[in-house]
Amino acid sequence: MASIIIQVKRDMKYQFTYRTTAFALWQLSIYSIYGSMVGVCNTIFTIAMVLLTGKFWGEVNIFIKILLILGICLFTVIQPAVVYMRAKKQVSLIPQDMEISFDDYGVHVKTPNQTSDLKWKTIKGISKKPGMIIIFSTAKHGFVLTNKVLGKQKEAFYEYVNSKIQKQV
Repeated sequence: MASIIIQVKRDMKYQFTYRTTAFALWQLSIYSIYGSMVGVCNTIFTIAMVLLTGKFWGEVNIFIKILLILGICLFTVIQPAVVYMRAKKQVSLIPQDMEISFDDYGVHVKTPNQTSDLKWKTIKGISKKPGMIIIFSTAKHGFVLTNKVLGKQKEAFYEYVNSKIQKQV
């Protein structure tokens, strides 16, 4: 008895091979921080530290000067550096050279070790940031597609994914 194998070839609308970089995750984290109330507080604190440093610089000892400089650097240098180190650690845990494709059935992710298919109804949202598009598979996890990966297709791709997500709502 012969068995018949039917292979359905999906018509891929968009297909990308990409590697998540520490810089892309860092950029995403910084957008998240400075697009929230935490970022507003960080900015106010930094401005206050600059003003305090300018006002009291000539009147204070070296210990206070070091504290003032550290206060200025806290959210302008130290926090971004720590966020970048955390992003580097996260990238080491993410499978590299993933192939991700999008069609009318959903999102399809393929790594050297496994494949995963997500239907559009499971996608939580999409966000367009300068330099990237993020497709959320959960409230806090998703796929970061940079402008380098998307190329000239960025706007058309964003509209396509957004339309698929909107149909599910």
